[in-house]
Amino acid sequence: MSFRFSMSILAAILMAGCGSSNTSTSNGTTPTTPSPAGSTITIVSGAQTLSTTAYSPNPMTVSVGTTVTWVNGDNTAHTATSNTGAFSTGTIPAGGSASHQFAAAGSFPYHCSFHPDMVATVNVQ
Repeated sequence: MSFRFSMSILAAILMAGCGSSNTSTSNGTTPTTPSPAGSTITIVSGAQTLSTTAYSPNPMTVSVGTTVTWVNGDNTAHTATSNTGAFSTGTIPAGGSASHQFAAAGSFPYHCSFHPDMVATVNVQ
């Protein structure tokens, strides 16, 4: 019985030492990790009066092949239109949504074609 008890204590100590999940870097920041497949960006209420906070999250980081869905939580229509022509959701009505699959790595800045001050970026790794 003493041997089992000792082994149980040893196992508990070893598991406790392996349980740390600190993901901060040496400078105290948390590294950006890709969002899971099927990621959502919300167009927030009052977005047309905002700039870099109109789309949330901003920026979004995803893996190659991820489909990003923009959900319009505002009461007016918006778009998510690539600054380089790489993609466009077309008009997303209030309460509506639109999606785009990112097939290649890169940084994809975009804006609302109706409200050009609304800006954001999708980073694809």
